[in-house]
Amino acid sequence: MKDTLISKKYIPFDKSWIIRMGVLDIINNHNDIEKFLGKQKNLGDDLLALKNISKTWRTNKSLSVGESGTLLRIFRFASWKLNLNKKFIINGSLKNRKINNNSNIVNLPQKELLKLDNNTSQWATASVLLGDRKRLKNPPYKLKLTYEAVSHWKKQRQNNEPWVPRFDQTILNQAETYLQLLKGKKVKFYPEQAEDFCFAYTFDFITAEEGEKRWPSLRSHESDRIFEMKKVVEQAKVGQEVISCDHRVIQAIIMWGKVNKKEINIKHPLSVNKSWSQFWDFIKDNQ
Repeated sequence: MKDTLISKKYIPFDKSWIIRMGVLDIINNHNDIEKFLGKQKNLGDDLLALKNISKTWRTNKSLSVGESGTLLRIFRFASWKLNLNKKFIINGSLKNRKINNNSNIVNLPQKELLKLDNNTSQWATASVLLGDRKRLKNPPYKLKLTYEAVSHWKKQRQNNEPWVPRFDQTILNQAETYLQLLKGKKVKFYPEQAEDFCFAYTFDFITAEEGEKRWPSLRSHESDRIFEMKKVVEQAKVGQEVISCDHRVIQAIIMWGKVNKKEINIKHPLSVNKSWSQFWDFIKDNQ
């Protein structure tokens, strides 16, 4: 089933992986990321923002990170670390999120960086991408991904080979589970990281309390996802319009509605483009 989902182009590239490849290219003066993204269709909003940053990084123009906290933290850290004094343009919910703006954090070890901004791993990721060689034991999911990304990028460069993209395994697993649920099958789903929470909570694979304990950063994504998912599920159950702008919240509740044969009205359907621009095609073709 997974191969079919990929071959039918329902599954996006892993934006976390691509962002890490892109950052390494950009700060090391390679243009592979521009070539790669330039060939792609249906890019999510975050990768479109990365594409624009790759074109403006070496200029004096402000960097537009869109609504991506990941891009803002990583490139802000890079600007501080490299003494570049870059300016940033932010949009949407990112304007309302509390994000550290103290340049002194570039001197902190990864363990301390992991305590910032509700324990997001993005500052530690930025440090590793900017050359921190420390490798923690049992790192958070996304920091472990960063370690893998750096090793892969360096290996490919040493062999004069381009880096290799990945498909989004998180979305792939959720899509596969959704299709099984749609057929009425009993399935097990193990949420591995914070990006699994909305889907897992909606289908009762995890409680809000478990989610918050495992991933405190859920409180400071595009929305407070602990609060937002509780609210949206209740709205959906009574037939109210879902007004959330959070892409993962919308994806989860739409899939829940299809499985439970409930009509879900969404005010901001295009929000899913942040991470899964093929989402509505996937839903339409798999009902």
